[in-house]
Amino acid sequence: MSRTPTRAPRSILVVALLGIAFLALPVVGLLQRAPWSSLDDLLGRRAVLDALRVSLTVSALAAAIVLVLGTPLAWMLARVDIPMRRLVRALIVLPMVLPPVVGGTALLFALGRRGLVGQWLDRWFDITLPFTMAGAVVAATFVALPFYVMTVEGALRTMGDDLEQIAGTLGASPLTVLRRITLPRLLPAMGAGLALAWARALGEFGATITFAGNLPGRTRTLPLATFQALESDPEAALALSLVLLAVSLVVLLPTRDRWLPTR
Repeated sequence: MSRTPTRAPRSILVVALLGIAFLALPVVGLLQRAPWSSLDDLLGRRAVLDALRVSLTVSALAAAIVLVLGTPLAWMLARVDIPMRRLVRALIVLPMVLPPVVGGTALLFALGRRGLVGQWLDRWFDITLPFTMAGAVVAATFVALPFYVMTVEGALRTMGDDLEQIAGTLGASPLTVLRRITLPRLLPAMGAGLALAWARALGEFGATITFAGNLPGRTRTLPLATFQALESDPEAALALSLVLLAVSLVVLLPTRDRWLPTR
């Protein structure tokens, strides 16, 4: 059933156009000032390649951890009647609204060498997370996990569990139901959520610099390298910003049916 177009008052349209212009202006400014003629040379520098390598490694590892931890967590929230469900969901959503620097500080006091858990990791297993690539992965996972969990949980709630219950009554084991019914229906949402979480991990700045530092070749990711370049080499900062903008578009376009509905 087609939706009848709504004629909005002119004042609302004017304000809406101002909002669109406000969002589009920074992107246009970035594209206008980009050093297109020297882009290849800027992106070919050793420091840029090192930051790209660190970013891809950190974001890929964070995405893998998000997939492993987030899928059962989303399924539990959607399918299991757990106590204090709202409190658990609020805890999961918290990193989405928490200032990233605060998240990094919290990680430092929890997993640092003198932190709540970090002191025992250091003492018993000789594991130190702050100012290491592993720490950058932890910081990226912390901020990216909620995006995946919320996406997959929403899909589980939307598609319901009728087919799963029918398969159970016909004698299918829970593992068979999960493998044959739940996961195939859930794969598009898992892909969209994972892409969103990966992009968030790739663009993480505040928690990373607070918990993992800004060490070249070890924890300096593309966002940190962009911030560093702003002080001494604005053209390099623009080039790095273009890379991150392109990555954002690459993630957004394949999932446009989920995030950008036509109607």
